[in-house]
Amino acid sequence: MQTSETLEKVAEELSKLPSIGRKTAVRIAMYLAKAPAEEVQNLSDALLQLKEKIKLCSVCCNITEEDPCSICGSPKRSESTICIVEEPGDVFAIEKTNEFRGKYHVLHGIISPLDGIGPEDIKVKELLMRLGGDIEEVILALNPSVEGEYTITYLSKLIKPLNIKISRIARGIPVGTDLEYADEITLAKALEGRIIL
Repeated sequence: MQTSETLEKVAEELSKLPSIGRKTAVRIAMYLAKAPAEEVQNLSDALLQLKEKIKLCSVCCNITEEDPCSICGSPKRSESTICIVEEPGDVFAIEKTNEFRGKYHVLHGIISPLDGIGPEDIKVKELLMRLGGDIEEVILALNPSVEGEYTITYLSKLIKPLNIKISRIARGIPVGTDLEYADEITLAKALEGRIIL
């Protein structure tokens, strides 16, 4: 039974967000309906600013407000190591470990032929443009899924002829788990125990 078209519309939009089911979406919509107008306005303003200010770093393809991002622009980060991740959330997860001092490259997806996603649909071309020169090692820190393994194999074949050391994070992360949701200790151990391909 529908009590309000507006409430239903908000719940419908919220349920499109990752990990927000129908019941949670309705609960959030109900909360927002009862919240002070100022609180809802602040949320609305923050969401609009997110869309206006956030862009991709022209170097690593991570999300940022400045270009290049603070990681790419930092003289304290090693120029010789690039950690390749699937999504921007993976950068945040690895950064929380305080173990990695190199730079990143965000693919914005992985190769998934069954879903019609090929190398041209993710940031592979941008990655290849960065390789060479001072790059000594590439760390493949992709999610341990079938598609992640396929992407690792594909990237390894592209990078090997460039005489750059290729490693991958250790298997401390369970198969089917996204890096974004792994705890700091597991991620730190996975980085320390990475293997050379």
